Amino acid sequence: MAAASTLFSVPSSSCARGRRRVSQFRSPSLSVSSLSSFSSSSSSFVSSFSVPGPAFSSFSDVSSSSFSVFASSEKKKVLIVNTNSGGHAVIGFYLAKELLGSGHEVTVLTVGEENSDKMKKPPFSRFSELVTAGGRTVWGDASDVGKAVGGATFDVVLDNNGKDLDTVRPVADWAKNSGAEQFLFVSSAGIYKTSDELPHVEGDPVKADAGHVAVEKYISGLSFGSWAAFRPQYMIGSGNNKDCEEWFFDRIVRDRPVPLPGSGMQLTNISHVRDLSSMLALAVESPAAANGNIFNCVSDRAVTFIGLAKLCAQAAGREPRIVFYDPKAAGVDAKKAFPFRNMHFYSEPRAAKEVLGWTSTTDLPEDLKERFSEYISIGRDKKEIKFDLDDKILESLKVAVTA
Repeated sequence: MAAASTLFSVPSSSCARGRRRVSQFRSPSLSVSSLSSFSSSSSSFVSSFSVPGPAFSSFSDVSSSSFSVFASSEKKKVLIVNTNSGGHAVIGFYLAKELLGSGHEVTVLTVGEENSDKMKKPPFSRFSELVTAGGRTVWGDASDVGKAVGGATFDVVLDNNGKDLDTVRPVADWAKNSGAEQFLFVSSAGIYKTSDELPHVEGDPVKADAGHVAVEKYISGLSFGSWAAFRPQYMIGSGNNKDCEEWFFDRIVRDRPVPLPGSGMQLTNISHVRDLSSMLALAVESPAAANGNIFNCVSDRAVTFIGLAKLCAQAAGREPRIVFYDPKAAGVDAKKAFPFRNMHFYSEPRAAKEVLGWTSTTDLPEDLKERFSEYISIGRDKKEIKFDLDDKILESLKVAVTA
């Protein structure tokens, strides 16, 4: 088992699932209307997409030869409404830096107060980099965006904050009423229904009661000149403040066992945040191509839990002590004991590749070295950490901890 390949490619051209089932779904730009609850609004999507032929077509029909993506050279005023916590916060930071580097005018509105303790953590503690690059940073209430931005107007508004309609609706309504041409929403790949067929692709069934789904449906009906939704999964990158690879580093540097639930061969997707921001930036610069699309905002490779443990250990220059356990037998909740879903969970960025011409640059072995360097630089390897759940698991396995 340990000799199995740790990284898996998921090319769209070879995905049997895509060939087999794609006739059930619309082309990438129309994928949101494949949800049964969205059928009433599907007619508004057809007119906004330039792919010739019938509305229902296979992904093989939506090739680079069927249309051209023209990136706009126009410099735009972009507002990023950014969350003040969690993994998504770093997406807004990276996107702002990328857009500023391309000459766009960027304002980042972070929900909350500038002097709060949350702002002392990355990526917020690095917002001076945005100001130095010519960006504007403000803080305020997402329910009153106009007041927070001092009455300014924008060509593009991105909501990287809300997880439900109550939170996003005021932002979307304000954007529409203030004349924004494009509205982008950072959704989540977590809304896909569990399936025996992977990877998840745009158009797969989603959980009807998920808050992100209601938001995607709502913004699709606001008649923006261009709109799109992006569904990320797990991410890494400088400035991220949500534990992912750090969970592995915490154990590896202390020579503790790394407890993996199940077989450890579960597949997941971890993307560098630069990949996510580059996809969003392409949508800003190619609004006609992005219009009406749902994008899986992920890299194009999967990794096993075993593989991730090995790669984290490789970045740290150590050998991992991997052990496997059954959460039920150990009497622990895997959601609390492990930072990933205890199941196969990964999606494929098919629409971004075919519609935007996007390419992934995530390189986990190298990207994890970057993260380990930061891990050491902030002194987390010396931080006192409690491993209560680990100890319970290890006790059930009769595995000794020798630090």
